[in-house]
Amino acid sequence: MVDTMTPLESMNGPKELMKNNSLLYRFLSAPRPVKRAISVCYDTIAIVSSFYLAYALRMGRTEIHFDRPILLCLLFTLVVSLYTFMRMGLYRAILRYMTQQAMFTIVIGILISSLAMALSGFFLHAFLPRSVPIIYVFTTLILIGLPRLAFRNIVQALTPKGDVKVIIYGAGETGSNLAAQLQQGSEFHPVAFVDDNKILQGSVLRGLTVYHPHKLSALIEEHQVSRILLALGNIERQERIRIIRYLEPLLVQVQTIPPITDIVRGVAHISELRNIQIEDLLGRDPVAPDPILMGKNTTDKVVMVTGAGGSIGSELCRQLIKLSPSKIILFEQNEFNLYRIEKELAEKVIADQLPIEIVPLLGSVQNVSLLNMVMSQFAVHIVYHAAAYKHVPIVEHNLIEGVKNNLFGTRNVAEAALRHRVKHFVLISTDKAVRPTNIMGASKRLAELVLQDLATRTSSTTFSMVRFGNVLDSSGSVVPRFREQIRRGGPITVTHKDIVRYFMTISEAAQLVIQAGSMAQGGDVFVLDMGEPVKIHDLAREMALLSGYSVRDENNPNGDIEIIFTGLRPGEKLYEELLCGSNCEGTTHPRILRAQEKKISPQSLAELLDKAQLYCEQYRHQELFTLIVDSDVEFEPLYEMSDLIHKSKKETAKLLVMPGLVDKKILAE
Repeated sequence: MVDTMTPLESMNGPKELMKNNSLLYRFLSAPRPVKRAISVCYDTIAIVSSFYLAYALRMGRTEIHFDRPILLCLLFTLVVSLYTFMRMGLYRAILRYMTQQAMFTIVIGILISSLAMALSGFFLHAFLPRSVPIIYVFTTLILIGLPRLAFRNIVQALTPKGDVKVIIYGAGETGSNLAAQLQQGSEFHPVAFVDDNKILQGSVLRGLTVYHPHKLSALIEEHQVSRILLALGNIERQERIRIIRYLEPLLVQVQTIPPITDIVRGVAHISELRNIQIEDLLGRDPVAPDPILMGKNTTDKVVMVTGAGGSIGSELCRQLIKLSPSKIILFEQNEFNLYRIEKELAEKVIADQLPIEIVPLLGSVQNVSLLNMVMSQFAVHIVYHAAAYKHVPIVEHNLIEGVKNNLFGTRNVAEAALRHRVKHFVLISTDKAVRPTNIMGASKRLAELVLQDLATRTSSTTFSMVRFGNVLDSSGSVVPRFREQIRRGGPITVTHKDIVRYFMTISEAAQLVIQAGSMAQGGDVFVLDMGEPVKIHDLAREMALLSGYSVRDENNPNGDIEIIFTGLRPGEKLYEELLCGSNCEGTTHPRILRAQEKKISPQSLAELLDKAQLYCEQYRHQELFTLIVDSDVEFEPLYEMSDLIHKSKKETAKLLVMPGLVDKKILAE
């Protein structure tokens, strides 16, 4: 769904002109030095002619005898004029893209030329009436400026208009600049402006009329418009959301220009258009991160991120590199993900000349020896533990590996941190750990209990965990899946009509994790303010509308894309929670809360972990599942265990007990 395009880059220059205008086509196809030489020759003739006309108009006759001082005055004026035009960049301007700035350059150049004429006439004692330089200004404007404007208009008239008809929402400076860029290209054809400003409505800008937004439906139908381009400049976020939601029912694709800050910094161009992202509507007004909290445990420190190549882990690394740590340890078991984030960070370090060492390490959190070696070798100050199996259906079907990675992997990293006196340990947890209905959530809740237990045994390492919901555009998120389904033309699959989820942008989540870790006192469970929950059905519908598609349902049987409901997956619940209980207090940050969660006794936890580890080693799926159900994590599965290997073993057993297939003694073994 996200695509960018630069209309100016799509132009093929003179090739877009009608081929039957052969002379014009040949001129536009000529090399730049040739065209500049032609422009200089023309301006030479124009300046000489303007000088003659100004003199003739002043003297009231056409037959004029120029003596030597006058000719020297003309020569001086000509040299100064051409030199001024060259220095001011007039001959670098492309004629068919003449702008107001270029016309301003011509006017300034002509005024300097007129001044040169007056001064040379004075010092050379030439017979030059005072009104001649004034008349010269107007004659030169006509002979030099007017032909250039006419040439631009002729070329634009002969250039085929773009096939994509668009309306620009916003008739301010941003909208005007966008229209100018699009009119020079051959892909888009602007047909009108719309603007909420009543003062602008009815006026004409760049040859286009400015209309009230209420006229949009009629304009779309009249001109067969397929896109609306937003050029809103710096407006309030809520006002921007209001406009986007107003445009959704029009069933045209809505696109926007890059943020003004990116255009000013030169990292984006005004003509680079992108589709409206659902993040633009779901995201909240950002709260500026506290620089003290951000840098407290990171600046000039050795930072380790497990799962550094994942969605959350990689964004944590992007945020951390801005905080000037001395070293970032990227710990990741997926080679490609590790390569990708290491390459990105290394390029950032080189580009910004940052004194930061990037250390990419392949490894699993289940490798205890490697974890000990890493933390000892690099003297790690803080660990952000983001490594986890988090996709609910996958973990449900791979129960043993899910528990080994999420529970015992966390314990391995935490105990290694404790053993080597790492100062801070921050676990990335999930809202699915609250009254879990799936193995993924239950394993993360068990991991939280492990950290809470370790926090009571030591003061050398500060353990904390940060719990939040879904992040937009993370791997496995519904947003990228919906985008792909819309791109293919549907259908969009939603598990249940009433399912709701909390959403947060991935950058905000990473910043809040870093700040929460800095406030930890030991055993803290931090909960991030996720805002208002979002109905997934409404999310899918809105994404389809923003892409210019209507939704096919019983009220609109001829719609473009259908939304179908597939049913809740194993372990999936309609509503997510962020707190096990109601005991929660605020912190110094408005979007970070501290929860007081109940713990279990060290003895009970140790017995549970011993049994769980034994069942994992022996691949006893059912016993492990039952153990977690009977534990104090409040695991309430809404389904029977769905581990695929366990199911396969059961199916095999059924086949083996059939008469004649196998001896019962073999089956028992």
